[in-house]
Amino acid sequence: MEARIPVHVEDVIRRLAEAGVPARRTAPLGPRQDGRVRGDHDLAPELYDPAARLKAAAVLVPIVDRAEGPTLLLTRRTDHLHDHAGQISFPGGRIDPGDEGPEAAALREAQEEIGLPAPSVRLLCRLDTYIVRTGFEVVPVVGLVTPPFELELDSFEVAEAFEVPLTYFLTPGRKERRSRIYKGRQRFFYAYPYGDYFIWGATAGMLGNLAEILNPSLVEPGT
Repeated sequence: MEARIPVHVEDVIRRLAEAGVPARRTAPLGPRQDGRVRGDHDLAPELYDPAARLKAAAVLVPIVDRAEGPTLLLTRRTDHLHDHAGQISFPGGRIDPGDEGPEAAALREAQEEIGLPAPSVRLLCRLDTYIVRTGFEVVPVVGLVTPPFELELDSFEVAEAFEVPLTYFLTPGRKERRSRIYKGRQRFFYAYPYGDYFIWGATAGMLGNLAEILNPSLVEPGT
């Protein structure tokens, strides 16, 4: 029987708690032994280098408690950035020495990038660690955001902030497998097309992780 899609924020919180996330393929920051870390290498194994030195990072996965149903708050990065220019992402960045772990880093980055005040965020859990081909080991931190709040975007890093209904990502068939030619080879990746937005790469991978927890019928065999 297909799992019922949680449409109320209380259902989302309960499902995350019941799953005991991070639920699968969890890896600590540091050396990786079994290769079962989520990442860009899921569909492109040649991108995975167990010996690579990775930079610790964290992102906030903000679920907004809207009256009409929970949404996910996403950003579009500016086109001039060195890494992931123009891509859809979650607010986040490197874990600084002064941060008390990924949660603190995620909240700090959200404050700096989009002006999201930390008191408006109730931290819920972490998702699986995600390895990005550009050399980052990212801890996604899920937080519940309670309106009202006003955003103030860092115009250097963030071109736009927008919300997508959470149920969009929990509906079967939304996640697509795409490919492109990168450095002379065909590379595969996951994507969520949404209107004029094309959500792909690491953000799509993290969204897939969250979607599988909230709607287990989306889990692909063998993963």
